[in-house]
Amino acid sequence: MDRVDRISLLHEKKAQLEQGGGAEKITKQHESGKMTARERIEALFDENSFVEIDAFVETKSIDFDMQKKKVPGDGVVTGYGSVNGRLVFISSQDFTVIGGSLGEMHAKKITKVMDMAMKMGVPFISINDSGGARIEEGIDALKGFGDIFFRNTLASGVIPQISVIMGPCAGGAVYSPAITDFVFMVEKTSQMFITGPQVIKAVTGEDVTFDELGGADAHNSISGVAHFKSSNEKECIEKIKRLIDFLPDNNLSDAPIYTAQDDMNRINENLLEVIPDDSNKPYDMMEIIASVVDNGDFLEIQEHFAKNIIIGFGRMNGGTVGIIANQPKFSAGVLDVNSSDKAARFVRFCDSFNIPIITFTDVPGYLPGVDQEHNGIIRHGAKLLYSFSEATVPKINVIVRKAYGGAYIAMNSKHLGADMVFAWPSAEIAVMGPEGAANIIFRKEIKEADDPVATRTKRIEEYRDKFSNPYIAAARGYVDDVIDPASTRIRLISALEMLASKRENRPAKKHGNIPL
Repeated sequence: MDRVDRISLLHEKKAQLEQGGGAEKITKQHESGKMTARERIEALFDENSFVEIDAFVETKSIDFDMQKKKVPGDGVVTGYGSVNGRLVFISSQDFTVIGGSLGEMHAKKITKVMDMAMKMGVPFISINDSGGARIEEGIDALKGFGDIFFRNTLASGVIPQISVIMGPCAGGAVYSPAITDFVFMVEKTSQMFITGPQVIKAVTGEDVTFDELGGADAHNSISGVAHFKSSNEKECIEKIKRLIDFLPDNNLSDAPIYTAQDDMNRINENLLEVIPDDSNKPYDMMEIIASVVDNGDFLEIQEHFAKNIIIGFGRMNGGTVGIIANQPKFSAGVLDVNSSDKAARFVRFCDSFNIPIITFTDVPGYLPGVDQEHNGIIRHGAKLLYSFSEATVPKINVIVRKAYGGAYIAMNSKHLGADMVFAWPSAEIAVMGPEGAANIIFRKEIKEADDPVATRTKRIEEYRDKFSNPYIAAARGYVDDVIDPASTRIRLISALEMLASKRENRPAKKHGNIPL
């Protein structure tokens, strides 16, 4: 075979690789509303930037006639390229090849690019579309999952890890996404579950569909396993690109800083009207966030889960910030089991990757009830306390209205190490709300009064005037300044600039023991 023939053979083999499991299976993939593994990569990466690795790898197994199913690539496409100009490594499972099932060599391809992403210090993206462990390869397939989980854990807090569910992801396969930082799902085509509907039916007698059990809605709204959902794969890929723009490459670098197109000295007069005069009336905290971040651009994370708290990324004068805010629009913005988990994990992500944290506090307390207590609100609430205390990145808190009791402490208070705490004049900082406090402090007086209602009303107002304001906390130094709401953006940017050189050391230890 001469040189020309060899080159022709190479091109022929490359062309075969791009066909995956063949035209018929590609058609079936498209008919189910899904792109192929290579089409997803092409849509995600900058044009002509993707470089494939291990394209010719195939299974070594010969058991159960596996030698007849050998296809180069072994059901996963791996490599690197640029996303919005940023280097990223990827694995994308190919459902058209042996159902995207994970065997020994399939796993080795994935772990190779994971190791490379760690060496280069850049994000890793895993697109999941697989029938699960390759049963024909037995324990070698299980070893492959373990190797991936181990690397997910080593990479945690070192490089951003993004999991994209674009098909089935079942059994042991779900634990890799669960360890990673962000999980994306697509409505109607994505599923994640440990045991499928058939097994559940056999064991418990419950009837449930794949989508009800582990679809995008279930994991975005109920379980909190996923962070984003999209109506189709194209929309999902655009969201991934947007997220990457907010993130640093690794834990030793900072997030990219963009030239701000928004005036850093912008006054927000509209903020004076956001907080209702009645402190028990709800409002939309998103109005405040949108008013202060650059160009109103805020990427909300887990927007369908634990809606009583908001988490996400914005920019202040071009630099990424992580934002956590109580949402009075839902359950009065109370802290509960799910909102504590949601916020705590986000705090830890931001701290891992040098992203300053800004909190907007309006919290009446923890959600009371037997259900919350029995589901471990003590343990879950402690996660938020632990996370804020542990974080050493710049931490700024803006108390816009209520900050009561233990929930006041948990929401990035001075006592947990907040660097700057601002309060609006509408802030109410106290052990509890005026109504509850008056009922306790003046219980006897109210009970014995000729007009208990009038006496109670008077004492409530007395307590509110004396304690439900920011000035007592400011007098103690727990609030650094009481600010005009209109100047919030200016004060936040000023504080971030001041804190840019912050250095804070903690006691040497292997790691803490967060109350999981």
